[in-house]
Amino acid sequence: MTLAEDLTPERVLLRLRAADKPRLLAELGRQAGRALDIDAGEITAALAAREALGSTGVGAGIAVPHAALAGVAGTVAFLARLERPIDFAAIDGQPVDLVFLLLGPPAGRAEHLAALAAATRRLRDKATAAALRAAPSADAMRAAFLAEPAG
Repeated sequence: MTLAEDLTPERVLLRLRAADKPRLLAELGRQAGRALDIDAGEITAALAAREALGSTGVGAGIAVPHAALAGVAGTVAFLARLERPIDFAAIDGQPVDLVFLLLGPPAGRAEHLAALAAATRRLRDKATAAALRAAPSADAMRAAFLAEPAG
């Protein structure tokens, strides 16, 4: 699969509200659970367990929470821009406002890691991150994410 296939239009969340990291993970779990027809609590618990190993806040206002879950058929992605930045215990100490959630099956580790690396590269591109933060709609945000970075 490609990032375009993994990140369908309905999985781009503009102005997502969360007061803190645990509430953000719970909201992402709720959104993903509804979209995938999987228990939201199971998703939230998997995300929290991964975060307990170390923050997925990669710096520059970006977080890439991810987890492997039974019941997920393939790689599934969500992209969110938060209404207000939150502390995510990122490696640079900066608050997070852009979040890329990636879920995949336990057996699909190679595909999951490849998608995670590709998404992180795109998000860390300064022009892409700026376009995501300035996007006026979810469609514009998705297009900015999927556009090939310049240079």
